[in-house]
Amino acid sequence: MTPVEILLEPLRTLHDRIRDAVVAATEQRKTDVLSKVSREEDDDTIYAIDVISEETLIPFFTELGDDHSFVLIAEGLPEGGLVFPAGYREADAEWRIIMDPIDGTRGLMVQKRSAWILTGVAPNRGIETSLQDIGLAVQTEIPLVKQHLSDQLWAVRGNGAGAQRYNRISGERTPFFPRPSAAHTIAHGYATVSRFFPGARDELASIDEEIVSGALGPVRPGKALCFEDQYVSSGGQLFELMVGHDRFIADLRPLMDVVMARRGLRLGICCHPYDVCSMLIATELGVVVTDPMGLPLNAPLDNIANIAWIGYANEHIRRQIEPLLQRALRTRKLIS
Repeated sequence: MTPVEILLEPLRTLHDRIRDAVVAATEQRKTDVLSKVSREEDDDTIYAIDVISEETLIPFFTELGDDHSFVLIAEGLPEGGLVFPAGYREADAEWRIIMDPIDGTRGLMVQKRSAWILTGVAPNRGIETSLQDIGLAVQTEIPLVKQHLSDQLWAVRGNGAGAQRYNRISGERTPFFPRPSAAHTIAHGYATVSRFFPGARDELASIDEEIVSGALGPVRPGKALCFEDQYVSSGGQLFELMVGHDRFIADLRPLMDVVMARRGLRLGICCHPYDVCSMLIATELGVVVTDPMGLPLNAPLDNIANIAWIGYANEHIRRQIEPLLQRALRTRKLIS
């Protein structure tokens, strides 16, 4: 067992508690209650449903702090995070834990699509600690009320990934084996450039069209060359790559800052490090996750950095799509 693995079972237990608490709330409370804005923060809007998961965090991590020292960084917490145990020096903490208690709030609170609990753990290197330092990741599905199965995945760097499917009716847990797509092309598969929110959807759609036409050629009458899926959850998107549903996903929202400025607008919400803190699971399964320049995705473990990321199901898909994507971005002067 590697040192970080000692936190795997406690974190899986925390994920189970959050999942159960949130599912219970969605069963008992109306959508309009759960979708009320609790507070506005710089990095996101916190809804009533988010508060349910937050209420589980502090008691759990306070107890965990009896045996371990760490800095907790999470959506909804102060920018610098919280240090456990209380009174411990941040510089002396062993771990940095980054977490999104509910990724995909908006889809879950209207019972449209599953949300996800995301956690990554890295050795504490202070503010220099980054996504690439994460050695343990856990990701758990918060299912819809009408859905009785919930998936949980985890990975330890260099040791591969594990996964279980939980039946919340019977309580049974069974292993399953996620596999990214082995296809060599996006043809007849799901390939998506994320354009969740207003502001630069037209530019993102233009990039999407340029990539797809470059990869697959012109549209043919009566045929669908490929498909897209606007899943408003970065953890959910990574899951779709892990299990072979999607072949290519690009979230380029931070690059739209230039486009928005030309239009006299400001950039809206973007992906943050806690939204992709479980990407280790994807990469351990063979998914390729990069930044827009094609480098391994990296960012500080904080709750403010804006992240653009690209996921490819495998290297064949990367070789097909990455040159087209980068050409489209360079033509628009969005990367150098």
